[in-house]
Amino acid sequence: MLIFNGSVFMPPVLTFIGIPGLESVQCWIGIPFCIMYLIAVIGNSLILVIIKYENSLHKPMYIFLAMLGATDLALSNCILPKMLGIFWFHFSKVSFEACLLQMWLVHSFQGIESGVLLAMALDRYVAICHPLRHTIIFTQQLLTHIGVGVILRAAILITPCIVLIKCRLKLYRTTVISHTYCEHLAVVKLAAEDIRINKTLGLLVAFFILGFDIIFIILSYIQILITVFQLPQKEARFKAFNTCFTHICVFLQFYLLAFFSFFTHRFGSHIPPYVHILLSNLYLIVPPFLNPIVYGVKTKKIRDHVLRIILFKKTF
Repeated sequence: MLIFNGSVFMPPVLTFIGIPGLESVQCWIGIPFCIMYLIAVIGNSLILVIIKYENSLHKPMYIFLAMLGATDLALSNCILPKMLGIFWFHFSKVSFEACLLQMWLVHSFQGIESGVLLAMALDRYVAICHPLRHTIIFTQQLLTHIGVGVILRAAILITPCIVLIKCRLKLYRTTVISHTYCEHLAVVKLAAEDIRINKTLGLLVAFFILGFDIIFIILSYIQILITVFQLPQKEARFKAFNTCFTHICVFLQFYLLAFFSFFTHRFGSHIPPYVHILLSNLYLIVPPFLNPIVYGVKTKKIRDHVLRIILFKKTF
């Protein structure tokens, strides 16, 4: 390893410190995180199995839900095992290439989840505002194109951020990351070189993905709510609103946590570092944890299948 003026040149290994300021209680913080992780894995896996093997659920709304569950499952597995290893077993070392890979996966899955939420909003918009055209528009071919497009959009847009770190940032002030995972800005701030281009590119990618999606999601739900309140039958209004309420809950918890994390990380210089890290962790952990619970409780078909599985297990 070469060192110039106190800086580290191309560090092969980086070290996590976890949550700065809370190192002494990280073992206890890991307990609720582990519980949320287990619920996320079991809940999302259960939803995927139910949708796969139940033919009546092979509809656009449930296929998008399966995409969301698969994304949440992958996202939680990218973050939690390593995080719990830091909290409980002090597995704090990671190679620089592995860190970049985790960064690419985490931010790609974040972008994919945002894209799936947009697709779900558009699906509900067509189903409620143009019900006669829903089956014509949302064909199996379109669902495949949406899935591939959402994945490629996130993966391609995140890649320049990773390449820029790898090719442009050579000197690092330290190899210690004040975080629990390889978050883009946390790694960029380690560099001893000019990081303005890296920070600007990260902001542009975040705005292009999250900002673009949230604008169209809000417009979709505004039009949906207007249409729902104009329905003549009270029962039809209740059914449509109940379906939308589930999606709105998922949408709000994802984007509210995203914006809290984003603004505190970039503009909350007076806020203690552990608050930044906790918000960033919750942004990645809470959606995979809550989504299967929300859909399991609010979606009758999924709830009925879960109850059948539980009752079936009890008979043995």
